[in-house]
Amino acid sequence: MDSSRPLRQRSVSRCGSFGDSVVTAVDDGAEKEGSSAEAVEPSEMKRVLTEESILKKSPLTYFLEKVSNGNSLWNTTTLGNEKGRERVYDTIFRVPWRCELLIDVGCFVCFNSFLSLLTIVPARVVMTFWKLLRTRKFKRLSTIELSDFGCFIIVACGITVLQQIDISLIYHIIRGQATIKLYVIYNVLEIFDKLCQSFNGDVLQMLFHSAEGLARCPPETQSMRFWIWRFISDQVLAVVTTIVHSFILLAQAITLSACIVAHYNALPALLVSNNFSEIKSYVFKGFKKDNVHSMMYFDSIERFHISTFILFVLAQNILEAEGPWFQGFLINALSVYLCEVAIDIIKHSFIAKFNDITPTAYSEFLEALCKQTLHMQSEDAKKNLKFVPLAPACVIIRVMAPVYAANLPYNPLPWKLFWIMLFSAITYILLTSLKILIGLVLNKHATWYVNRCERRKHHLHAD
Repeated sequence: MDSSRPLRQRSVSRCGSFGDSVVTAVDDGAEKEGSSAEAVEPSEMKRVLTEESILKKSPLTYFLEKVSNGNSLWNTTTLGNEKGRERVYDTIFRVPWRCELLIDVGCFVCFNSFLSLLTIVPARVVMTFWKLLRTRKFKRLSTIELSDFGCFIIVACGITVLQQIDISLIYHIIRGQATIKLYVIYNVLEIFDKLCQSFNGDVLQMLFHSAEGLARCPPETQSMRFWIWRFISDQVLAVVTTIVHSFILLAQAITLSACIVAHYNALPALLVSNNFSEIKSYVFKGFKKDNVHSMMYFDSIERFHISTFILFVLAQNILEAEGPWFQGFLINALSVYLCEVAIDIIKHSFIAKFNDITPTAYSEFLEALCKQTLHMQSEDAKKNLKFVPLAPACVIIRVMAPVYAANLPYNPLPWKLFWIMLFSAITYILLTSLKILIGLVLNKHATWYVNRCERRKHHLHAD
């Protein structure tokens, strides 16, 4: 064994004559126990590892050598490239801009659907009743008419049930909790809100499918009875799930109102705990492009729900606040909204960074949303924004009704009915005007953006 050492040393020195070349020894499984070839390290690495002059240098010489030569952070960083520079600017500029644009457009799409429920659906129901009264003949309802009646019944039942709930009692119960319990309650309600939003979308699709089957089945047949009972059962299920979702949204709005009104800074604690727990839950996990697409739509719906909560707080202040309250309300509302905007931007910027999602993906998400706005058939229906405005409508009507009632003049019943009809007509006209304005702006923006994307794809293809 001693005679083999000089031979091995000579082989190493012979390999060292090739300069910086690397010799890799490949171990064979059959010869593991025998004499295997050793890997000869590069000459530079060998020189650094065997150099004894480092140990003889003084600390001052070592420091001056490091100051004059090399990168000061070469141990923990590497030289950048163009791709790394693009990633940095994507994280702080391009992704935040496109993310916020997509969320805002999605929020306005939700608002447009909400206004459609409050303006177009009642108009269709009234027109259907007018046709029945004018002709005095029962005409079989179409799919759209059955769907509108189903939504109208759901909202009416939801408002009726929410009218029985004492908001003041729930408010004082929630306000009596400690600060930590407030944001725990808010987080739990937010989770159930997302679950109900997803499940109610499936329930409403099921109701519309039953309405289509009932409208198309031949009359006076056995299948007619089947579709009638199926429509009724789906209607009952939709009413129950919407009531549950409405109560969750109402409780969430009451919790936010309690945090805003509280005198021990409960609102900052709620915003910090809720938003930063959201960052912790999403940023450091792996996501695919389709998951980020769905997440953007959930954030748009959440932004709309926050707007309804702020409207709830405004209504409660109008009814119960004393003294100058509008400035404090405005500051708190802006704090909630701006904090939500900042957290969404941070969350999506770093999700895109950690998962190598380019800003172009967010432009594709916006293009898909614009095509949905224009009712263009998408390749995958799962990529559509699914928003059910039934529960928010129930909450808004329940909250705003006492505000209207408090401003009615004290008159006999006939005059009170007149003022109720007048306020309702003015509100309907204002909502209809807003619906027309937002619908036209969304359609114009969607048309422009889809054409812009098509022109860009054409130019890229031509190049």
